[in-house]
Amino acid sequence: MQIRCNINHKEYNLEVEATSRVLDVIRELGITSPKEGCGEGECGACSIFFNGKLVNSCLLLAGQIQNAKILTLEGLYEETKIVRENFETTGAIQCGFCTSGFVLRSYDYVKESGVKDEQSVKDALDGNLCRCTGYQKIVDAVIKSMA
Repeated sequence: MQIRCNINHKEYNLEVEATSRVLDVIRELGITSPKEGCGEGECGACSIFFNGKLVNSCLLLAGQIQNAKILTLEGLYEETKIVRENFETTGAIQCGFCTSGFVLRSYDYVKESGVKDEQSVKDALDGNLCRCTGYQKIVDAVIKSMA
């Protein structure tokens, strides 16, 4: 199947299997920030923006992205600068595997003017898993990004 889409501000004409996962399509293009975590939409490591909405790319099929606009952390590098810096300064990054998904989720929350309180941030981050940090430093980074 031939699809046309915009990924990280670049137009692509791709030959794909309609049932290929968008995660695999993106990674085959050399875009490495979305990671294969659980492969079931439970961990958030593969998060991307699909037409402005944060989704798990492991659950999205290539046939669904015809004429779509896809953004990964690479495509939002400047926009996520404050969030990324706060992840660094609060020690929210451990192994880094989940970081891209958490940064995108946090950026989305901050951008949408989320409530600056710990429980609201925790609720917003629900659906992203980290096996290293214990989450408090991630929550601190998000709150600090809302200053």
